[in-house]
Amino acid sequence: PAIEKGSTVLVTGANGFIGSHIIDQLLQLDYKFAALEEKYGHGKLELVVVSDMSKRGAFDDAVKGFVILGLSLSSILILKGCSGVAHVASNLSFSKNPNDVIPEVIAGVTHTLEAANNEPSVKRFVFTSSSTAATNPVPNKEFNIDASTWNQIAIDKAWAPPPYTEADRGWNVYGASKTQAEQEVWKYVKESKPHFECNTILPNANFGPILDKDQDASTAGWIRDIFTKGFAPQLEQIPPRMHLASTAKFITNTVKEWFVDVRDTARLHIAALIDPEIKDERIFAFAEPYNWNTILAIMRKVRPDEKVPEDLKDNSKDL
Repeated sequence: PAIEKGSTVLVTGANGFIGSHIIDQLLQLDYKFAALEEKYGHGKLELVVVSDMSKRGAFDDAVKGFVILGLSLSSILILKGCSGVAHVASNLSFSKNPNDVIPEVIAGVTHTLEAANNEPSVKRFVFTSSSTAATNPVPNKEFNIDASTWNQIAIDKAWAPPPYTEADRGWNVYGASKTQAEQEVWKYVKESKPHFECNTILPNANFGPILDKDQDASTAGWIRDIFTKGFAPQLEQIPPRMHLASTAKFITNTVKEWFVDVRDTARLHIAALIDPEIKDERIFAFAEPYNWNTILAIMRKVRPDEKVPEDLKDNSKDL
């Protein structure tokens, strides 16, 4: 493997939905990682706090061989030992103001790259991008995307002049942050020619087991919220928008896209970290298209005794 078993990988956003699955699977392969719970084992943690990872130099200690367990963008725990980096943490506020999100996300990945490049032991760097770095969902229309596809539409809409009031502005700001951050990754690779190999992962909506019940759990939290918080009023708002009960933010068109099992997304991160043949790749994680009616039908089948909202009239999908 590109990274030997027993070595340590630096993981940001490790207590998030995707990050926790990356750690869960990589620990099964005998790699050393930061842990959220004692189930990951004793004797592996040496914790340090980084006050703000968007600031240059924030990772100067981390690159000497630490793994990061990101509680947030401003509070990160670090563990000694580093031969790979998985930069998963991002700004998920869905703020409509691009100035509050995009510069921070770009700075975070840029400074992480710089820190990794200053540490000779780092062999692999993986950035968690997003399907939104390539495209927004386009219901009922077939089109192709590939490694050269970038979401310029999201960038243009995100940076449009204020006031920042459009219903889809927060979604486009998020998409633009992923697009521009990933573009910075490849720009850095081209211009700085780091000593490590770099790959990016572009997953669509992630569903699957929530390892920590206290997690917001991103897209998987939507499913939980239907049962735990009563989702019918929010579902009635779709389309054109849905309300995330867990975060009280609006996201546009997220109900007509593709999904992927979060465990498969984690496996792709692992492959990008340890497979010596995977180099300089944009890896897309798409399983199949879905919409909320697809999910509601599954929920009725799995929990026939639970009250599940009625199907939505709009049954379109992102083809």
